[in-house]
Amino acid sequence: MQANIIYEDGDHRWIMFGRDPNKSDGIIDTNQYMIQSGDQAMLLDPGGIELFAPMLSAVLKFVPTDQITHLFASHQDPDIISSLGLWDQALPNAKLYSPWLWESFIRHFGMERIQYCPIPDEGLTLGLGRIQVQFIPAHYLHSSGNFHVYDPKAKILMSGDVGAALEGTDAPLFVDNMAAHTPKMRKFHQRWMPSNEAKLDWVRRVRQLDVNVMAPQHGRLFQKQHVTEFLNWFEELPVGIAIR
Repeated sequence: MQANIIYEDGDHRWIMFGRDPNKSDGIIDTNQYMIQSGDQAMLLDPGGIELFAPMLSAVLKFVPTDQITHLFASHQDPDIISSLGLWDQALPNAKLYSPWLWESFIRHFGMERIQYCPIPDEGLTLGLGRIQVQFIPAHYLHSSGNFHVYDPKAKILMSGDVGAALEGTDAPLFVDNMAAHTPKMRKFHQRWMPSNEAKLDWVRRVRQLDVNVMAPQHGRLFQKQHVTEFLNWFEELPVGIAIR
């Protein structure tokens, strides 16, 4: 599994894990993230159960397990949090922040020692080391209870499935041409995002943030210029096409 530092300022870092050339062909590639600030770290959408071993190995190159104090699951899908039962054994003192709606579902993945901290629908702000991170509502995109993570100091938005593209593990880290990239996103967003109203609410929220990097759960990341281009494209894209 590859690890890429996408932001670093002293002891404040964002690291992306993914592009695993050894993953099974039958499993989609996912991006996992870690925010580190001082002696605390948070894993964002830490991955499926099949990724636990390479993910743990990659994470330990940056922090010891006792500094992984927080986990975040944007929603209940297995590709982002089915590894929970194994993290529960590795991180006995951590807290999991996830939508209140999905607690009884997520517990099916196994959680005896990690503490579940439900995020209310309106979101919340959490202190992590020397910084604060914000859980931004992204309901119905694509899950009915869903959040994204914004770090106002690093100016990074972890955007879950919004901005996702399903590509090979050899894809570049960042989008370099939106005209060439949008065809790789269109069908995914039109089918998996069910609500135009929810989409427009999310676009409005994100336009109010200062975002240098948008980091989705699948595919390439977006730098500042392409974040704006993505918002313009997504705003105009009709979604929920399966009901037509």
